[in-house]
Amino acid sequence: MLKRFNFNSFAAAIGEKMNKYIFPLTLGGLGIGTTEFVIMGLLPDVAASFAVSIPKAGYLISAYALGVVVGAPLLVGISTKYNPKKTLLALMAIFTLFNALSGLAPNFNSLMVLRFLSGLPHGAFFGIGAVVASQLAREGKQAQSISMMFLGLTVANLAMVPLVTLIGQAMSWRFAFGIVGIIGAITMFFIHKWLPDQQVSENSSVKEELQFFKSGKAWLILLITAVGFGGLFAWFSYVAPLSIHVSRFSPSFVPYIMLLAGFGMVVGNILGGIMADKIRPDKAAILLFLLQVIILLAVFFFSDNQYFSLVLTFLCGLLAMAVSSPINMLMISTAKDSARMGAAFMQAAFNVANSLGAYFGGLPLAHGLGFNYPSLAGALMALGGLGLSVFFMLKYKSADEASPVRMVLH
Repeated sequence: MLKRFNFNSFAAAIGEKMNKYIFPLTLGGLGIGTTEFVIMGLLPDVAASFAVSIPKAGYLISAYALGVVVGAPLLVGISTKYNPKKTLLALMAIFTLFNALSGLAPNFNSLMVLRFLSGLPHGAFFGIGAVVASQLAREGKQAQSISMMFLGLTVANLAMVPLVTLIGQAMSWRFAFGIVGIIGAITMFFIHKWLPDQQVSENSSVKEELQFFKSGKAWLILLITAVGFGGLFAWFSYVAPLSIHVSRFSPSFVPYIMLLAGFGMVVGNILGGIMADKIRPDKAAILLFLLQVIILLAVFFFSDNQYFSLVLTFLCGLLAMAVSSPINMLMISTAKDSARMGAAFMQAAFNVANSLGAYFGGLPLAHGLGFNYPSLAGALMALGGLGLSVFFMLKYKSADEASPVRMVLH
């Protein structure tokens, strides 16, 4: 006979595998990832609701991205003297409030303002969260700990965004923002219950955080991120027309292709964290950018074969997230006393990469070339990221970076 299932034993076993202190950060990533990407699938509904064109409704995406870029340095600078737990609670409170209010927006202009305000805590939450995750990790598991925070972002793409989009389309786009608000409130509860209090260094100050801007090494990492990550954004921005017009899949099959890419992102996020803990982050970045170049070239040459196309979609999704943990670890170890500012600016760099990838990926299409050409532009951008990463390693390999200084836990 089967033994009766013991939930407590099962939970304890899971607890040994996963640091529960990271769970609130993972949940925050889930909420942030959902609100960032769900608007893309609901643009027609929002446009119809406010009687504006879809291109004009697209300004809502830009408003959120602008909030990310503005909020990252501003909120990190303000928070330097405050306990990280209280800061993360405040950031999630801002996130929850303005997402909930977005669902009640009376007109398009007010929704634009609310989307900007919703984006403000994005970069600061991930920036401070990445530092906290690395400091709460077991020795030698820092990158994996950061990857667990970003797991929420990948799960959002895989499951929450499609689900919330369907709910928004079936009921109202306003419900989508209400759901995000609920996720934010739940995140606040778990931050309060599970995240340990941490002491802030007496030397922590706005001036200390601003030292980040004097570091050429840190700016090089931001450049690597903006250029290198742009390669896979060039592919991802046009994956739907690539699948339909080159791989000859039915338009109705595209959601499943997006799910396959999302599953690849989840797997890649976990593998990237493991890799960054096993080898130096700069070496991990070099290897992963090299693989990106190879896979994006394969997309260009072999996407007319449906079987190859599906395999390459999964691999592109995997590589899109695999390099995230290594490059974040590289920034945290480089920025040191201004690690919060550095990690927050990484989120701004990812948004720049998104914009650059979409722009350079669209150039071949503007000149009448086929939908496989964005991946060729992406391969060139990934090659740029590879070259910059090699330059980084050769320039700084003699200076072994110390691990980030750990905050003292109460």
